[in-house]
Amino acid sequence: MQFINPKQDRWHTLSGDDGPIVTLTPAPHSLLSLRQWHSVRAHWPQDMAVGVVLANDVEVTEIAAELPRLALVALNFPKWTDGRAYSQARVLRTRYRYTGQVRGTGEVLVDMLPLMQRTGFDAAVLRADQSLEAAERALGFFPGYYQGDVNERRPVFARTAEELKLAAQPEFIQQGSSI
Repeated sequence: MQFINPKQDRWHTLSGDDGPIVTLTPAPHSLLSLRQWHSVRAHWPQDMAVGVVLANDVEVTEIAAELPRLALVALNFPKWTDGRAYSQARVLRTRYRYTGQVRGTGEVLVDMLPLMQRTGFDAAVLRADQSLEAAERALGFFPGYYQGDVNERRPVFARTAEELKLAAQPEFIQQGSSI
């Protein structure tokens, strides 16, 4: 997973003093609100990178037709207890086979990263009080999972021993017997 430093990010939102700018000129690596995207998509250059910020109460189907044109979809966690963005990411990856960047923004905590990765996020902007070192460690906590996810759809019992690399992870298989 890539961790985004907002001060060094090449993607930029376009907003004015009173909120998002409604009329705008296309620029590479613009991260637009859904409303902005709807107002400019007809004349946005096909070869210019653009991203959309999708609120967690918006259905992914609203941008499904535009996904081939979007290089980035940013999904927001307004509160760390609100997990609707997990579902949005999973739908983007599994139903629509979206291959662009899916980025988590908002109240992104270190504890959320393993599930974010399993549901399809490949980038995150950590909340300001979160440690990058702790975030990197969190992604290595679990050597494997019993359930399928967006990275490996089959549950562990449907995979062969070679696929599981049992010799490399015997403790993972043995620990599962006590659950």
